[in-house]
Amino acid sequence: MKFGARILKTGIAIALSLYVAMLLHLEPVTFAAVSAVFAVQPSVYRSYQTIIDQFQANIIGAVVAIIFVLTLGNEPFIIGIAAMLIIAISIKLKTEKTIPLAIVTLILIMETTNGNFFEFSLSRLAVIMVGVLCSFVVNLFFLPPKHETKLFQKITTTTEYMTQWIRLISRHDAEHLALKEDLTRLREEIIEINQLYLLYKEERGYFKKNEYTKGRKLVLFRQMINTLEKALNVLRNLNFQEQKILDLPDEMQELLREQLDYLTQFHERTLLKYSGKVRHESNEEILSEIEKGESALTEQFVTYNEKNTLPKEDWTELFQTIGLIIGYKDHLKHLDLLIDSFYTYHPDETVLNGE
Repeated sequence: MKFGARILKTGIAIALSLYVAMLLHLEPVTFAAVSAVFAVQPSVYRSYQTIIDQFQANIIGAVVAIIFVLTLGNEPFIIGIAAMLIIAISIKLKTEKTIPLAIVTLILIMETTNGNFFEFSLSRLAVIMVGVLCSFVVNLFFLPPKHETKLFQKITTTTEYMTQWIRLISRHDAEHLALKEDLTRLREEIIEINQLYLLYKEERGYFKKNEYTKGRKLVLFRQMINTLEKALNVLRNLNFQEQKILDLPDEMQELLREQLDYLTQFHERTLLKYSGKVRHESNEEILSEIEKGESALTEQFVTYNEKNTLPKEDWTELFQTIGLIIGYKDHLKHLDLLIDSFYTYHPDETVLNGE
């Protein structure tokens, strides 16, 4: 059983909200815990946005509840109509995510009309906001997210897995059933990487001087993800076109295999370069071999087609394979250039913040 940061933060937020509510003598304290659960977010920035949205939602819920109770009462049918109004207002304001908490606020306030109703309403609103504020404090000070570190680690592990499959399929050693399953998994991994990228992008630094550095890192990570997607396209195409590639002359198959070996090696080395494990000038030799291999491969393909007159469909599909490989190479070159540029302007920058 694994306890991630989100689970730990939720537990801490619940405990803190209960203690604060008891300290302030707000009743019932369990409402603070419920609102804390709604407010826990995976990043500080999202937590900040949530506290604004949920404050607005709670105010709307409280105002609607007070108006309905004072004018129409608090019969179950009336509460249902009030809840529908809350949903409609939230959709209009494009704050659909806050609908559950707004309705909870509405129901908690409308459940009684005994005693001083306004004091009762303010008390219920206060206990709910205690939970929201406690969640924000927990997000801000406890277990701060390390999205940059997680993002780079995820890109690295997915790249290694991807390049292994490319080398296997280029040698016709891949187990097709396992590859089919992993192609789906790799697509899901890239979706998760994109989500991590958005979380990292949303995070706001505490110091103005770091914004320029982060802007460059965002460009770098975006290119890493784009390159990874190009590698996945190559892998999927190689799997689809494997039989047609097998029908090519051995010399062409060997050229294709060598080119893919150089590209996957180059891909892995660019990430090692970014993490400071490979010298910046060390990629020049492998890049030269990639350029030579591309020229030889395209030239042989054109010559083979002229001599053997491939069917148009086969020629188009194999040409697409070569085009995807060239596109993969272009993205790798651009990534390598961006890494060199990053370290030119930020030679002392710590790459993985939070480690």
